[in-house]
Amino acid sequence: MIALLLYRTLADHFLPWVVKFATRMLARSLHMPEPLVHSTGDFVIAQVLAFEHSVGKSLCSYRLAAVLRAWWRGLR
Repeated sequence: MIALLLYRTLADHFLPWVVKFATRMLARSLHMPEPLVHSTGDFVIAQVLAFEHSVGKSLCSYRLAAVLRAWWRGLR
């Protein structure tokens, strides 16, 4: 019980501070304002998710298996 309380206290108070500090250090090292770092990160995440979803639809295991089965049937 004490460990859980300690963990939640640490996660609630220390983790946001670490994230903010890391963002601030990244912004300083790139010579960019913090809001620009946030928006750039959001844009990159949106682009990666869109790419994964487009590739995921074409490479879904069930769809890929159906395409391979149809291709294999065509060879016989």
